[in-house]
Amino acid sequence: MTDADALREAAETMRAVRERCVWSQQITHRDLVPYLIEESHEVIDAVESGTRADLREELGDLLWQVLFHAAIAAQHPDDPFGIDDVAETLTEKMTRRHPHVFADAVARTPDEVLVHWNAAKAAEKRERLSVLDGVPRGMPALALAQKLAGRAASVGVAPAVSQLPPASEAELGDALLALVARAREQGWDAERALRERLRGFEDEVREAESA
Repeated sequence: MTDADALREAAETMRAVRERCVWSQQITHRDLVPYLIEESHEVIDAVESGTRADLREELGDLLWQVLFHAAIAAQHPDDPFGIDDVAETLTEKMTRRHPHVFADAVARTPDEVLVHWNAAKAAEKRERLSVLDGVPRGMPALALAQKLAGRAASVGVAPAVSQLPPASEAELGDALLALVARAREQGWDAERALRERLRGFEDEVREAESA
């Protein structure tokens, strides 16, 4: 069986489940969100500490979530789309973002590849008013902080320097753990504290953009 046949069979299996399983028939995009988050974290666990077999299985479970969302979307009464439409959109986007592969652009280093990627993204998102637009706010606070800091750096905004400057990634882990432990001792919510600070940081970035 070819890869294309295997993917088509998986999509057809999902379609049959959606049509004939009474539980699956009731599921909405919103209902699936917790499962998507869980499966994504299981892939991360497999990458970081699992076996090759674990990774293969967890990637399949994550693919099932994509197929499930596409099967739900295909039944929308006004604006349906299916897995083929998702794949077509993905192929068009990745072709645009890799002109050094599919066109005549040149990229000899990873940094040059990133230039092409960012230029393509900027062209696609011309309607965005801020570098912060499009960042999913549902990300865990720490991942969101790293994403926002990267976007902010592109417009010359940086958060205040901490009094705990780690010299390595291992020391960073120690510092973060120490801060979380301190928060627990004080009865503070570390996740909420970071999210509240990020809201203020977003305001600072948007003010800098409009200056």
